[in-house]
Amino acid sequence: VYIANVVKCRPPDNRKPEPAEMATCLPFLHEQLELVQPRAIVALGATAVAGMLGATEGITRMRGTWKRYRGRIPVMPTFHPAYLLRDPSKKADVWKDLQEVMRLLGRLPSRGR
Repeated sequence: VYIANVVKCRPPDNRKPEPAEMATCLPFLHEQLELVQPRAIVALGATAVAGMLGATEGITRMRGTWKRYRGRIPVMPTFHPAYLLRDPSKKADVWKDLQEVMRLLGRLPSRGR
């Protein structure tokens, strides 16, 4: 497991990063991912998905659906942990998403077995 952020420093008052801030930091994330060569990425929250994939669709619609980072690395968008603290009922959705990641990595049996 390797944890990385789209933005490498916290914006003032912990606000959502602005597009220009994400764009400034994105080359660092790209380089990190090139070095780490992950087999899969779990994008936690709308900011991560927007920064990595350029997606504008909401996280609620995207979560649980495989995407691709740079056309090659599977990305599973899911809810950010802070959101789960505000709405614990969404934990089951994230659990399903993480099971799909584990399935992709060969850590769970395929569906239908």
